[in-house]
Amino acid sequence: MKNYIKLVNFELNRFVKLYTVLIAVIFIIQTGGVIFSAYLYMKRAKDATIRGGISQADYINMYGKFTLSDTVYSMFYIGAIALGVAALVFYVFFIWYRDWFAKNTFIYRLLMLPTSRMNVYFAKLTTIMLTVLGLAGLQIIFLLIQSKIVKWMVPHVYRADQGIGEVVNSTQFLSFLFPNGFAEFVIAYGIGMAAVLVIFTAILLERSYRLLGLFLGVVYTISTILFFVAPYSVLHLIFGKQLLYVCELFLLQVVLWIVIVTGSLLLSSFLIHRKVTV
Repeated sequence: MKNYIKLVNFELNRFVKLYTVLIAVIFIIQTGGVIFSAYLYMKRAKDATIRGGISQADYINMYGKFTLSDTVYSMFYIGAIALGVAALVFYVFFIWYRDWFAKNTFIYRLLMLPTSRMNVYFAKLTTIMLTVLGLAGLQIIFLLIQSKIVKWMVPHVYRADQGIGEVVNSTQFLSFLFPNGFAEFVIAYGIGMAAVLVIFTAILLERSYRLLGLFLGVVYTISTILFFVAPYSVLHLIFGKQLLYVCELFLLQVVLWIVIVTGSLLLSSFLIHRKVTV
């Protein structure tokens, strides 16, 4: 356990600078989008009421009140979140290939440490999951700050205040990041963890067998996806509707998740111990 914690700390320290830059970029883009949207709304409101001669009430009836949800659907906000997701997906691959292609093939030094090779594997997995959860948690803080900015820029008469929960529930992609309820949270992030494990396994297949491994990795990834979605698709194609109750669907998801996670861990353990040579 001590070696595992040291490895997690080591991996986090290697990513912290890039992670900090990523967080700063996301915050700047999102907040810039909020400021721009609020400024544009107020500019139009002032032009309409001062130059256009219509009342505040008429303007609000025509265009509605300004809400934080309005900015969440903007190009700035969606683009910033997409950037964060793309960066973390890239790091899922980079966290392994950086060690293989670094000077003096650093991965061999890691695998020669006096600890189980799976500790290296789990440290990388933990780093990915912590950074994902960290980014999701920071997004809540960003929303709180951006909500304050909206209150500073838009007078009360022109805005409809929303709680963070309302903002999250009003948008699909934020609802995915912050599921309602503990069970939904576990399912969403459990599926995300399983996806990372599948990618890790595919990477180890490629590193173990090179060109053949690349093919096997792609096949393994596609097969895993089909295995996860097949029960739902087959039932729907045969019967034209979903026959399972919600609780039965949940149990089926849990079973499929356990099979995928267990299979990926066992195969990864075999590869990292037997096929990745030092």
